[in-house]
Amino acid sequence: MAYSDTPLRIEFEQTISQPYIVSLMTELIQPEPNDRILEIGTGSGYQAAVAAELVSEVYSIEIIPELARSATDRLERLGVSNVVVRAGDGYLGWPEQSPFDGILVTAGADHVPEPLVAQLKPGARMIIPVGDSSSGQTLKVVEKLPGGEVEIRDIVPVRFVPLRRN
Repeated sequence: MAYSDTPLRIEFEQTISQPYIVSLMTELIQPEPNDRILEIGTGSGYQAAVAAELVSEVYSIEIIPELARSATDRLERLGVSNVVVRAGDGYLGWPEQSPFDGILVTAGADHVPEPLVAQLKPGARMIIPVGDSSSGQTLKVVEKLPGGEVEIRDIVPVRFVPLRRN
């Protein structure tokens, strides 16, 4: 299944994004070696592991505690030491570790969460699918400009599991 470009089901009715989307989101965030990235929606840990190869630190939040634990165990077994996973409501981000050089949201939101925008450094980007999960979503780049203004660009139509809240 590693070579099929399709989402894969994991536990708790969640999915791993297809490899093309994982690579597209990673590319769009424009990672640099010293960056600190926030990921919303750890799932299996796949996107976090990809990002961890390119940046210094990845903080990942998963709303389903069992997935957070299994992703932590999986990443440790694989020797990925620069990812910190916690269970919680990703909509709120991780203010104690902010600001971030980039944010990857791997679940579809019905709008761009303001708490996440607030946790971006000036010049940083958030990649997020936005829209109704039943009728279609659009992958967006949300960029916080150096002056604090926000610019949003549409990239491609996508379909992600919904962003859940506590």
